[in-house]
Amino acid sequence: QQQREIQDVRLVYAPAAGIGNFGGETDNWMWPRHTGDFGFYRAYVGPDGSSRPYAADNVPYQPKSWLKIASEGVKDGDFVMVAGFPGTTNRLRTAEEVRFNFADYEPLWQRLLSDYATQIDRATAGNREAQIRYASILQGAENYEKKLAGDIAGADAIGLDARKQAEEKAYRDWVAADPARQARYGAAIAALDAVVAESNEASLKGLRQSLLNRAQLLSSARTLYRWAKEREKPDAARESGFQDRDRVQLVDRLTQVERRFQPEIDRQLFEAALAEYRALDAADRDAAFEAALGEIGFDRLYAGTTLGDTATRVGWLDRPASAFEASDDPFIRLAVALYPGDRAQEQAEKERAGRTQAARSVYMQGLLAYREAMGQPVYPDANGSLRLTWGKITGRSRDGEIWTPFTTAEGLLAKHTGKGEFDAPEAAIAAIRAKDYGRYTAPELGTLPVDYLSTVDITNGNSGSSTLNARGEFVGLAFDGTLDGVISDWAYAADRNRTIHVDSRFMLWTMDKVDGAHRLLQEMGVPAGE
Repeated sequence: QQQREIQDVRLVYAPAAGIGNFGGETDNWMWPRHTGDFGFYRAYVGPDGSSRPYAADNVPYQPKSWLKIASEGVKDGDFVMVAGFPGTTNRLRTAEEVRFNFADYEPLWQRLLSDYATQIDRATAGNREAQIRYASILQGAENYEKKLAGDIAGADAIGLDARKQAEEKAYRDWVAADPARQARYGAAIAALDAVVAESNEASLKGLRQSLLNRAQLLSSARTLYRWAKEREKPDAARESGFQDRDRVQLVDRLTQVERRFQPEIDRQLFEAALAEYRALDAADRDAAFEAALGEIGFDRLYAGTTLGDTATRVGWLDRPASAFEASDDPFIRLAVALYPGDRAQEQAEKERAGRTQAARSVYMQGLLAYREAMGQPVYPDANGSLRLTWGKITGRSRDGEIWTPFTTAEGLLAKHTGKGEFDAPEAAIAAIRAKDYGRYTAPELGTLPVDYLSTVDITNGNSGSSTLNARGEFVGLAFDGTLDGVISDWAYAADRNRTIHVDSRFMLWTMDKVDGAHRLLQEMGVPAGE
């Protein structure tokens, strides 16, 4: 048997938020870092070992082999590797795609996010309940705006635009220099250039069009109506995200609205989003939507809807499309008005994606042939499949700064304020002050390590990937990168890219000395330390 799906997986340990999220958004993508971002789950199966959903008589799964936790920690210069499922990267995009992304697309996106954060701050000022409700949305906007800023700065720092142009010119000159190569790859290069220009234009429009979903009840109504329309098809023929298996996630999304929504705040944010939306040319806006909104008006839009009630909102999942089309709920009317345009846009995107893939596949065949002829490897893009990446533990130097490869418990104590994002548990602080580290002390440091840096190449999706030493033993978890290294989505640069890992010794120390999870440690083959 090559694979087994475990259907019953339960969280058995997670540190307190003051460890697992120590530093919060302030320290996100930053070094030095002192975050214990980890947790442990246990897999359960039926008494006969078969995979099945949760049942009271399920038993812990007993695998034939498992990952051993290293008895010795890592040190500066050690080899480490990470196995995980990264998302996707853009390292093999054309020079024009790179130019557009960093000159046009990301700057606009960054500005829209910055404005959104300002709008939330202004709309919730003096309203504590609203500030709490919109805190996660605000954090998300600020977090991604920060990431985009790092992306843009990183591209400039490594001269990505000029590098891509030079690399691409050399490849295209190689193609043009030989009639056979021109016949094989020339048409695909021209086709890719043309569809890239189309995609770039559509991407800028799409950014502003997507702002309509900042109205949370409109976003919910669009999702609900799409669900109803997809349910008219056999389950296997539905679009991804709208099959029966997706219902639980949809219910969760629709329910979460109640924790981050206030009508008066939503209205202000929607009006601001509409101002940006209307910066589009009339041809790029949805006329049916604008006509419906004009007829309804903002006062009736919020006063006349019942979608603010969670039970009502979730209940629409069981109603047919005809009920939506007959509804006088203002947000549902807007969703129905938007639907034809949404589907036309989606179909255009699919058609464009098909042409892009056809041209890019031949373009890449030529690029691979060119690199082989030059004796040069092609650094791979991540594509959502299992990847193994390796490197070494090491810090780095920047202008006026030296990053040591490890952070320590004393650094965590220095950051601890007892407030907000820097509020570690009292038991952890007491143990650090007493230097009660036991056998989790790193000999080279003379203290307890918390996090460390390595040159392994990760991207979105890798967070939580096990970090292994040269013997294939568990020595930590990869959970973040540094802000000036987020450019790795477009180009990996070993001199600047660093992955942040939580050290397994800090994980075990927290379980042992702070939380007393001794039974779990013994189950994992790690007896409690001295």
